[in-house]
Amino acid sequence: MTDQFEKLTRDERALLFKAPVFVSVLASCSFGEINPSQKSDAVKLAHIKTFTAIPALLSYYDQVEKGFKKEFEATAHKYLPFDKEKRNALMKEINEVNAVIEKLDKNLGQQLSKSLLRYTDHVKKSANSIFQDFLFPMPIQGLSC
Repeated sequence: MTDQFEKLTRDERALLFKAPVFVSVLASCSFGEINPSQKSDAVKLAHIKTFTAIPALLSYYDQVEKGFKKEFEATAHKYLPFDKEKRNALMKEINEVNAVIEKLDKNLGQQLSKSLLRYTDHVKKSANSIFQDFLFPMPIQGLSC
């Protein structure tokens, strides 16, 4: 794992490793419950991302993959039934991820933000979901206003 991740607190690292889980749960809960095929696609994408990430992020995605299914289950359980209130709570956690990314070195933060945006795009394309009408708010350092 990069030194930048090691500089974060344990809670910040844990939150950062959940970012793909948050995206996947949001995509999988389009009708208030988990869609099994969307969940399956999300688990597959998390595994594939480990092998397609840029070298600086390989250790990040390796960590994400290790606990992805378990974290997905726990996060889905936490936010079901998926209503407006729970969606807002999940969005609050996503905003906390953004704050952690901003603590990273500018270059690494940009790489991670871009990678998570690509992951989000893959999840959006994997099935019909809430993402059809929703933009995932993952700012890219240096490109955001």
